[in-house]
Amino acid sequence: MGQRDPVEARADRSRDLYDIATWEPRSRLDRIAVKLYRGAVAVGRGVIILLSLAFVLGVVFLIGTNDPVVGVLTLLSAVPALGLAWYIYSADVTSKEPFVPIVLTFFLSVFFATFAGIVNTTLSFVQTLGLPGFVLFFFLVVGPVEEAVKLLAVRLYAYGSSSFDAVIDGAVYGAIAGLGFATIENALYIVQNTQMGATGADLLVQQLSSSDGSITAFRALAGPGHVIYSAFAGYYLGLAKFNRENAGPIVAKGILIAALIHATYNTLVSFVPSVAGAILGVGSLVAFFAFVVVYQGFFGYILYRKLKRYGRTYRAVQSETERSGGTVGVDSTEFDG
Repeated sequence: MGQRDPVEARADRSRDLYDIATWEPRSRLDRIAVKLYRGAVAVGRGVIILLSLAFVLGVVFLIGTNDPVVGVLTLLSAVPALGLAWYIYSADVTSKEPFVPIVLTFFLSVFFATFAGIVNTTLSFVQTLGLPGFVLFFFLVVGPVEEAVKLLAVRLYAYGSSSFDAVIDGAVYGAIAGLGFATIENALYIVQNTQMGATGADLLVQQLSSSDGSITAFRALAGPGHVIYSAFAGYYLGLAKFNRENAGPIVAKGILIAALIHATYNTLVSFVPSVAGAILGVGSLVAFFAFVVVYQGFFGYILYRKLKRYGRTYRAVQSETERSGGTVGVDSTEFDG
């Protein structure tokens, strides 16, 4: 139970404390206030959703008009992340999530990625402090900011929908948010790194075959990381929804785990592949691929074990009614924080 006012704590239950230490909608003005609040929340969410849709469509239009091949490269780079997100979606042993909240979570993540980009750019001066600044930038800025905005994409719409009725749903929506973030990040990297003179088929061949045009392959390998990080954070958001008394610390734990894995990856990938490649005498892409497989595979396996554990427990506690094909309602929660 939350903290209570001293008057409420000391008064007997027969005393009416309305508008003194407690409150519930009684009068017409109270009901108007409730409707105004709910309307403002709905309008605010609607505006943000419309802005995110407009932003995504604008990005697609700009990429497509610049060169359709850039769009193709972006889609190719997102394929591994999409495959991982699909697996997490399939691992949901409860009811499958509907199309609308999944799509809106994806769009919102793309939209909020711009805010992460602004913050990262504004605070990038931290890297000028040498190696300590370089590490601090990843652990105090990039990791926490990017994981927070991805979780915000889940919290804004999908979290409050009736379809979010199990802890594991948080991992599903978190993975979708990670997919959206990875997709827009890949698109920006590819646009920035393509040579200005190359277009059409020449650009496609350049990016898929030349040593100087390997950014698409690099982004394809890096993309699944965003799905893994935000699936961890999303899982704990789901756990928080059904544990209201400890919701804040649970959400903080999820973001902390995701941010630490994310920041550690960004730090290590900056030098481990090049050093390992030089020692082993292999190409940079080969060394990078090996590092990603080991690092992302390790944490992907931990996520896999977590989802499997939830699935085993879910099946173990199923009632006879559910095993025979019946349905059991899920208790709604009051957590709105």
